[in-house]
Amino acid sequence: MRLSYCVVNTSSRELVLACIEAIERTTPSGIEHEILVLDNASDDGSVEALRGLGGKLRLIARSRRAGKAENDSALLREAKGELCLLLNEDAELQPEAAEALLAALEADPRAAVAGAQLLDSDGTPVACAWRLPGLGTAVAGALFLHRRFTVQSGGTETRAVGWVQSSAMLVRREAAAEVGYLDRAFFVYSDETDFCKRLRDAGHEILHVPSARAIHHDQLASDVNAGERRIVEFHRNRDLYLRKHEGRLTAFLLRPLLAFPYLVRAIGALVLPGHSSRRYLTNARQALRPAHGEGIREAAERYNR
Repeated sequence: MRLSYCVVNTSSRELVLACIEAIERTTPSGIEHEILVLDNASDDGSVEALRGLGGKLRLIARSRRAGKAENDSALLREAKGELCLLLNEDAELQPEAAEALLAALEADPRAAVAGAQLLDSDGTPVACAWRLPGLGTAVAGALFLHRRFTVQSGGTETRAVGWVQSSAMLVRREAAAEVGYLDRAFFVYSDETDFCKRLRDAGHEILHVPSARAIHHDQLASDVNAGERRIVEFHRNRDLYLRKHEGRLTAFLLRPLLAFPYLVRAIGALVLPGHSSRRYLTNARQALRPAHGEGIREAAERYNR
């Protein structure tokens, strides 16, 4: 089998149905494929709705919630396709996106991953490929030069980048197995960063493919109730990445540098309409103390209990 679509869903019934509809609408003709959906212990009728679709869809229904890295790895292990297109439930492939991603990997045997250009719900391109985190990206962020020196998405040409977002990411299954899939220590956030880093260390390339486009509704970011948990999880896992690949001392020394731009924005938010000083201060606090607070992991553990 050439292609496996791999979707993780957590209580997002309407979004995952739209994701599946987009897959069926945009699948290249003549490509043998399958659709796998891992339902992460949803409680909104998602499982029943997905079972009702039938057809090529294979459903893995978890009774306990796990992190995205663990769920994506489970799908990669279960998939039959040579290539696996990882998709968030809140992603919708646009016409010819799958063809462009397939063509990118076929044209470059060294490449293990090809990431689509993501669009927000209004169709505006958003940042979705970056240089790998480290001292250089932390300095760029502190100087507010992040978009110029760290963001690598955009443009029109397929090119090698540091890492791409996994909301719509095509992966060579053999390469994923070679590096041990995604690291389950990352519950959500930085999981694909670590995955791309390890693939690069193994000699593979990571591609950003601007001609492949996918709408990403970013359901997690728009969940106001999960806002602080999301911030905790983001900084916790970024720190985990830095400790894993740059060392504990470097990760510790980078914390004030990573917190600084949030503190500046918090001050600016006091006079700028539409900005939350409290939200920026929460980010600064978590950048300085990433091990503190309850994140999405704790919410899942509480749900499982």
